Amino acid sequence: MKIIFSRAAGALLLGGLLAAGCGLTAREPVPVKGVAEASATTALPFDLPATATLRASNQKVFAHYFTPYPVSLDNKAPESDYYARNYLSPAGEGGIHQAYGGLLRDRPAPRAPISGDYQLEDMKREIRTAVAAGLDGFTVDLLNLSATSPHRKRVDLLIKAAEQVDPGFRIVLMPDMTATQIKGLDAAGLASELAGLAKSPAVYKLPDGRVVVSPFKAENRTADWYAALNTAMAGLGAKPALVPVFLNFGANYKNYASVSYGFSNWGNRSPNLQGGIGGNISASHGLGKIWMQPVAVQDERPNQGIYDEANNTENLRTTWQNAIDGGADWVQLTTWNDFSEGTQFAPSPHNDGAYLDLASYYLTRLKTGKWPAIARDTVYLTHRTQTAALKPTSGGQTKFMVPRSGTATPRDKVEVLTFLTAAAQVKATIGGTASTYDAAAGLQARLFPLATGANAASVTRNSTTTATVTSPFAVTATPPVQDLQYHAVSSGRP
Repeated sequence: MKIIFSRAAGALLLGGLLAAGCGLTAREPVPVKGVAEASATTALPFDLPATATLRASNQKVFAHYFTPYPVSLDNKAPESDYYARNYLSPAGEGGIHQAYGGLLRDRPAPRAPISGDYQLEDMKREIRTAVAAGLDGFTVDLLNLSATSPHRKRVDLLIKAAEQVDPGFRIVLMPDMTATQIKGLDAAGLASELAGLAKSPAVYKLPDGRVVVSPFKAENRTADWYAALNTAMAGLGAKPALVPVFLNFGANYKNYASVSYGFSNWGNRSPNLQGGIGGNISASHGLGKIWMQPVAVQDERPNQGIYDEANNTENLRTTWQNAIDGGADWVQLTTWNDFSEGTQFAPSPHNDGAYLDLASYYLTRLKTGKWPAIARDTVYLTHRTQTAALKPTSGGQTKFMVPRSGTATPRDKVEVLTFLTAAAQVKATIGGTASTYDAAAGLQARLFPLATGANAASVTRNSTTTATVTSPFAVTATPPVQDLQYHAVSSGRP
C-alpha cells in the first residue's frame, strides 16, 4: 500500500518553505560522502550493452522521479546546504522534524556549488546517470502543474534537460491523483496541461504517436473521468495511451480496461509480499494490456513512523526476477529519488550507486533475454547501522518507525552479494570477526549476523585478491537517530 504523505502534503510543505526562503542552521553540519556522477563500465560486474542495443528492446525501464528532491535545493556546499541544515538535521526547519529525528536519513549525491543554471545542470547530471545505467527514462510525478509551482518548474527543467542531453531519453507524464492541485483540475483542465507538456519530443510517445500518461493512484478518478480525459487530449492533438498506476490493482483494473493501454501498481517493498506479481502480469495480458512492474529496494519513512523489511537486497532481486519471469513489458523503479520514503535508486551517500548497478544487471536480462556474463569479480555489501529493534535514547527523538503490517519479520543481517567470474574464496569481516566461505561463480548472496563495528569483504582466487570492499558505515549500539534503511557499498566503486 502506498502512503500518501510525501506525495502530496509533504511536497506542498516543501514548496511553501522554499518559497518563503526558510533557511535555518542545524546544530552541526551533517557530513556527506561524494559519489560518482555516473556508472563507469568498470564499476559493474559485467559489460553493459550499448545504449542503442538496450533501447532496441520493446521492454522499457523507467525510474520514478519525485520533484521535491532534486540534486540541490540551493546550490550551497553540501556540508551546509538545505539538505544538511533542514532535512538531515533533527533541528531543521524550525524543529518540526525533531520528534522523528529529521525528515531524511539520506540525500542525493552531493556536489560542490556550480555556476550558471545549477538546477538545469543538476537535471542533466541525473539524466546522464540514468542513461549510463541503461534506463529508458523517468516517470515524473506531477504534483502541481501551476506555472508558479516549484514542482512544475522542475518538470519543465527535467524535460528541457532530456532534450539537451539525450534525444532518446523519455519523460513519462504521471499526474499524481492524490495531489491537491491535480485533484482540483477537471478532465479538460488536466488534458490541456498534459497536452502542453507533450509538445516536447522528450515526452514519451508510442510508435503510433500516442502520449503515455500514467496517473498515480488512478483509482481516485473513475473510468468515465479518464474517458473524458482521453477525449479531451485527443481533441488537442495529443491522443493518450493511459497506463494507470493503482494502489489496489486487483479491486480496480477491470473497471479501467476500456480506457487503458496498460496497467501498473505501486507494489510492496518486502520480499514476502511479491507472490502476486505473476498473477498481475497475466491478468493484464489477458485483457490485452501491457504491464509496468514496480521494482523497489526498500521503504523507510521516519515522518510516518513506518518501514518495510526489505531483507537487504532480497526485495530488489525478487521484484526484478518476478518481473522477468512473468514477462513484464515495462518496469518502473520505485523510486529514483524519493528520499522521504527511503526508496531511492539514485546514487547517494548511503548507496554509492550500488542499487543502480544491480538494476543494470537485471534490466540487461530483461531487455536482451540473456544474463550478462560476469566480467569482473565484484562484491556488494549491505547492512543497517543499527539493529531493527533499537530505539535511540538520546537526541530527543520520540516517534519511532515500526514494521508495516504484513511485512517480513525484521532481521539484523549483513549481506555479502558476490558476482564472480569463477569460484573463489570470500572473506567476510563482520563487526571485527572474520570468517571465510567458498563462493560459486555467478551471483550469490550470503548472510551474517549484524554486529557492532566495521564490515568488510574480499574475494581471493589462487592466492590473489581480486575484489575488496570496506563499508564506511559503522554499526553502533548508540545511533543518534533511528535509521532502518540498508546502506550499500561496492568493491567496484572504491
